[in-house]
Amino acid sequence: MGHPKQSKKQGIPSRRTFLQWGATTIMATAFAEKMESVFSGEESWQKKSDKRVRIGVVGGGFGLAFHWHEHPNCIVEAVSDLIPERRERLKGKYKCDKAYDSLEELVKDPDVDAVAVFTPAPDHARHVVQCMEHGKHVISACPACITLEEAEKLKETKERTGLYYMNAETSYFRWETILVRKLLQKGLLGEILYCEGEYYHPGIGRTSHELSWRDGKKTWRYGYPPMLYPTHSTAFLVGTTRERLVSVSCVGTGDPEEPALKDNPYNNKFLNGMALFTTDKGHPFRCNVAWDVFADGERAQWFAGNGAVYSANSAGQPFNVRLKNDTITTMPDFWHLVPDTMRYDSGHGGSHPFLTNEFVMALIEDREPAIDLYESLAFCVPGIVAHESAQREGERLKIPQFDKHGV
Repeated sequence: MGHPKQSKKQGIPSRRTFLQWGATTIMATAFAEKMESVFSGEESWQKKSDKRVRIGVVGGGFGLAFHWHEHPNCIVEAVSDLIPERRERLKGKYKCDKAYDSLEELVKDPDVDAVAVFTPAPDHARHVVQCMEHGKHVISACPACITLEEAEKLKETKERTGLYYMNAETSYFRWETILVRKLLQKGLLGEILYCEGEYYHPGIGRTSHELSWRDGKKTWRYGYPPMLYPTHSTAFLVGTTRERLVSVSCVGTGDPEEPALKDNPYNNKFLNGMALFTTDKGHPFRCNVAWDVFADGERAQWFAGNGAVYSANSAGQPFNVRLKNDTITTMPDFWHLVPDTMRYDSGHGGSHPFLTNEFVMALIEDREPAIDLYESLAFCVPGIVAHESAQREGERLKIPQFDKHGV
């Protein structure tokens, strides 16, 4: 899926790298100058403070995939998981001997500044609120919430407490997404007129899938609605243009023979969701989330007035950027944006070190993280409404907004 190579290469891309992107020497020289402007003034990450965030990590599944212990401005103060063997894995990974049996105990620790919540998706909103009520900043796995009522509660809690929240949405820091943001900032793409975001995870949610069970009991993934996990797709658009998705028509498909679609706690009958959104700028955005198609991974395509960007995909399509008279087929190197101790790919297109660094530095610099609560809700709320649209056989529905100044 076009993951960057494992690397510890430092510094911004060289002119030689840019020159290799052009089709001819003359065109390449001009294009190299364009692309160098994308990185102009961009320095390698440097430690500028001795402050350290003391973080508590909850959830020994996906919670093991991050780099808290490798960041110069962070220390893992405590870990927690309800399952003993997962607690032990967290202690080993993050070299932390302080462990709690539950999040409810960890949030009472006065030495914990912030909590990384990697619990089951239906628990995210409740756990984030609980952490904030105990005075902790929070980063959580996606989605931030799965109901509109939870979205309202998150917004109210964040604004009342003044604490920082960030969503660990990997698509925001996939390298294609980083590049699109930079191309947009420099005006090299023009306006994004149409975008496609896709997330395919075949088999998940079915009765037969291994993640649907633990110790003979159903997990939260059993029969889970695909459009309640939209953020790997929606972040590709919202995370580049900051547009808001304001209406949607969604078609859901299922399998009448699938037991998980008959007795799940979500009253869900879909394994796939294909949605067509409209943005606040009037642009269309196609968003797929599917558990039952012959494809895998996350990818996007951005189409603008002056160019297009294509993620690599499981069918073999390569990464490609097309601008007028120019084509890029080599991904630039972004490792210089994170501490050198974290410059390696631990999953999801090289995004994990960038998510780690952004949350830590937001707290060190006392600012909202790039994926703040408002962006996070703009990622997940549209999926909630899309699922409702699918239940209404594709009826186009308006999407409520949860930005800073009102719903």
